Amino acid sequence: MRTRTTKPGGGLRPPSGGRRAPDGALLPASPQNGLRGRSPRSNGNKTSGELVEVRVQPRARRNEILRGGGGWRIRVTAAPEGGEANRAVVVLLAEAFGVAPSRIELVRGAASRDKLFRVRP
Repeated sequence: MRTRTTKPGGGLRPPSGGRRAPDGALLPASPQNGLRGRSPRSNGNKTSGELVEVRVQPRARRNEILRGGGGWRIRVTAAPEGGEANRAVVVLLAEAFGVAPSRIELVRGAASRDKLFRVRP
């Protein structure tokens, strides 16, 4: 039986030491350090920065951030087309937190009114 040779970081493992599915098929190899699918620059499961939940109201009269009983509410004049409203929210949050817009990351809710942002120091 012919076996494929393995390359570091991927490929199929040989039948002698490879993982197998219940039907006997070879499963893809994974690196020994368990970092498959993550960027080498990522810090694993650790996340830095503050998570901020907001509700966005696009096409408002003016740009403003309101703090109410239900959390943060952000009103922006931009339309919710082509990500314009999301970019306006990022700029507004950056001004409010005193950081560069590149330090604000949209984590969840790109097409929703309810969004989750990460503000990195």
